[in-house]
Amino acid sequence: MLIALGTEAAMKGYRVRYTLATKLVNELVEAADEKQLNKTIARYGRVDLLCIDELGYTELDRRGAELLFQVLTEREEKNSVATASNESLAAGPRPSPTPASARPSWIASPSTAPSSRPAPTPTASPAPEPGPRNPPRPAEFGGCRS
Repeated sequence: MLIALGTEAAMKGYRVRYTLATKLVNELVEAADEKQLNKTIARYGRVDLLCIDELGYTELDRRGAELLFQVLTEREEKNSVATASNESLAAGPRPSPTPASARPSWIASPSTAPSSRPAPTPTASPAPEPGPRNPPRPAEFGGCRS
C-alpha cells in the first residue's frame, strides 16, 4: 500500500522518496559519523512525501531513534510522511527496552493500547494541480524498491 501511495503521489507531480526505516537510520548514522548529518537531513526534508516502510519491524537503538526523530521534525508542518509496518497491532504493543523517559515522545509507550473506536471517515480532497509549486516529476520516485 505504501508503494502504491508513493507511486500515485509521484504520478500527480509530487517529489516522493521511499526508504526502509532501517536503511534510513543506517544512512543517518553514517552521515553523522562523517559530519554530513545536516546535509542528509535536508535532503530528506526537500521531498513532498517521505515513505518510510517497516517502521517498528526492528527495534532502533537510542541514537538511531533520535536521528530518525530529527528527520521527522525537519519535515514537521512542511511536508508529508507516510509510514507502514509489518507488525500486527492485534497482539498489542511490545514492551520497550528503554524507559519511557529515555524515548522520543513520538514513540508510543508500552501502556498505549490501540483504540477500539472506529477510525474517522476520510474526506476526499482534490489533488493540487501541477504548477510552479507542484511540477510533475514522476521520475524522481525511482520505481519503489522494497
